[in-house]
Amino acid sequence: MRVLTYSRVSTSHHEQNPQVQVEELRRYCSARGWNISHEIVDHGFQGGTDNRPGLKQLLSLVRERQVDAVVVVKMDRLFRSLKHLITTLDEFEALGILFVATKDNVDYSTPSGKLFVQILGSLAEFEKSLVRERTMLGLAYARSRGQTLGRPVKHKPEEILALRQSGLSYRKICKQLGCSPEVVRRALKGALKTPAETGAMKKVGTGV
Repeated sequence: MRVLTYSRVSTSHHEQNPQVQVEELRRYCSARGWNISHEIVDHGFQGGTDNRPGLKQLLSLVRERQVDAVVVVKMDRLFRSLKHLITTLDEFEALGILFVATKDNVDYSTPSGKLFVQILGSLAEFEKSLVRERTMLGLAYARSRGQTLGRPVKHKPEEILALRQSGLSYRKICKQLGCSPEVVRRALKGALKTPAETGAMKKVGTGV
């Protein structure tokens, strides 16, 4: 059994010493007669990010089948979210990798451990459905009240058209409104589709 242990503390303060986790994982593996082949520590990294060098190394070793088990003290030391937990453990199972979280009493080699993860997956799917339902209800309510949905328009096309008709160049319009040339081009292109405005635009010309 080639075991990889993973420890993480979120800050570099001396009060948070990853060695506490390392020693606990060593005692656990020794009690089960497992040999530790890799000890990975992420020191000073928040759990909410997957941009952790230790996590990347762990996944690389798992996918290369260089370990048989991954052991952590608590699940929140490794996973950044419930979704991350479910997808990662699904990958571990597909690769035949055992997962253990000592303090959470999660042992993926036992039926109860797998049942626990399946329950978590069901809860995650349930939460996603509730969020989707609340979002759709909120959108429907906003539409019923005549609210305009989507990203607000920062610069009205009519405003850009008026400035162009007054003789300002693209560059001066951009400077005055604080927008990009592409915004001006899109606004004027849309204005040209209206016959009444097309005549006005012809009088101004198309020079920048």
